[in-house]
Amino acid sequence: MKLKGINYFLAIMSISALFFTSCKREQSSSTGWEYNNPKNGGFQKVPYLEQETGPGLVLVEGGRFTMGRVEQEVNYEWNNIPRTVTVSSFYMDETEVTNFAYLEYLYWLDRVFSADYPEVYHKALPDTLVWRSRLGYNEPYVEFYLRHPAYRDYPVVGVNWLQANDFCAWRTDRVNEIILIREGLFEHYPNQINEDNFNTEAYRAGQYESGKRVDGIPDLDPNKEYRNVRMEDGILLPKYRLPTEAEWEYAAYGLIGNTIDELIPDKKLYPWNGHAVRNSNENYIGQILANFKRGRGDNMGVAGKLNDNADITAPVYAYWPNDYGLYNMAGNVSEWVMDTYRPLSMEDNDDFRPFRGNVYKTRLLDEDGIVAEKDSLGRLIYRDVDPQQDNLQARRNYRRADNINHLDGNWESNINYVNADMGNNPDFANENPLLQMYQFGETTRINDRSKVYKGASWKDRAYWAVPGTRRWLLEDQSTDFIGFRCAMTRVGSPVGLGY
Repeated sequence: MKLKGINYFLAIMSISALFFTSCKREQSSSTGWEYNNPKNGGFQKVPYLEQETGPGLVLVEGGRFTMGRVEQEVNYEWNNIPRTVTVSSFYMDETEVTNFAYLEYLYWLDRVFSADYPEVYHKALPDTLVWRSRLGYNEPYVEFYLRHPAYRDYPVVGVNWLQANDFCAWRTDRVNEIILIREGLFEHYPNQINEDNFNTEAYRAGQYESGKRVDGIPDLDPNKEYRNVRMEDGILLPKYRLPTEAEWEYAAYGLIGNTIDELIPDKKLYPWNGHAVRNSNENYIGQILANFKRGRGDNMGVAGKLNDNADITAPVYAYWPNDYGLYNMAGNVSEWVMDTYRPLSMEDNDDFRPFRGNVYKTRLLDEDGIVAEKDSLGRLIYRDVDPQQDNLQARRNYRRADNINHLDGNWESNINYVNADMGNNPDFANENPLLQMYQFGETTRINDRSKVYKGASWKDRAYWAVPGTRRWLLEDQSTDFIGFRCAMTRVGSPVGLGY
């Protein structure tokens, strides 16, 4: 369901408000009280069909698949042991985020923050110097690749994991803002500056009022007149975010095109069928199926018959999409995912929606339990959940905020573990660094800031085009071959209105 150009929700709400005295309302099956009746207190049940599809996204219907190695382990790292897992349905960008999309982001940051907080804009800038090579002439890409219109439809690179997450957060707010404008609740408000900018969480918490066209939605609570859009209305979309490693790998295979009833008779090696990297269709026979490096010194073939028609990256709609309609899930650029890297994630993670990287947070409240003021950039302030303050000791499913190193890197998983007090005593930990499993900078580069990236790029051989392969890089580093695409959680039915 694409974004509509009519005030669908408000029209239904207005009709309900106008005729509530003459229409028989739906009654609660629990209490018998009528919904949407101000005389009963005004508890609302709003009309809802399903989650609409946000800009740039396609629905990836979830299911089970074998995650991990399907190709021989040429590096002998054994960090992608095959395992059956289930991934819930979700949305994913049909292409990588482009230079032009990222320039739109930079333009907004410059317009809103540069007068008083220029560091916000500078923090978001891609590192264009990643193109430099000490024994290669790549200066034209340093100068032109990000901003020249010739590359506007090419994937953005030089973006680290942290910057990619910031882009996703910004995109969430801009999409939800335009939805509220579409529904007649807000006007276009181009004079946003500093903390006075639309933020989805701040709006829901009643901390943002600028740009409103009307006071809000008519409230059926007899003690109130208007209210803001709430979660219960189903209007605003969930957050744009990076996909998890399992989601990305599942989406890359596109196994929905290889199923017969509940069977997958033809397992894929790549995002396309077969074990070759050239098209076997008689109309396109021999054409390369992705943008990768075919061999040493061979980035694009010979003049007159370029094998992938790209020396570096290619436009994001180049080549054929997979069976989910996703472009360049093999080749062009590798892509950041949400997960923190561990060699044994395949053994440790859950088999339902597997993910490593959870750090649980909660909103910062004042002494009266009210949401605290926004920060200087207009965002709500969050803090890590606290074992004492939030009574985590009474919980069965988690006992601390940061669970990145759970079962792999925490004290309990250490070969020298003796008792739980070791991990709870920071002085003891500082005095005994050898007890840390991952000694960053001494014996390994792995730590809690090591993030996974997936897929082959224009610089890689075909081996990395196998979705089960995995690599990692520190979250604050970037390269000329890593980009990203956004995902979004699917709420409700995994199949939507199609069934």
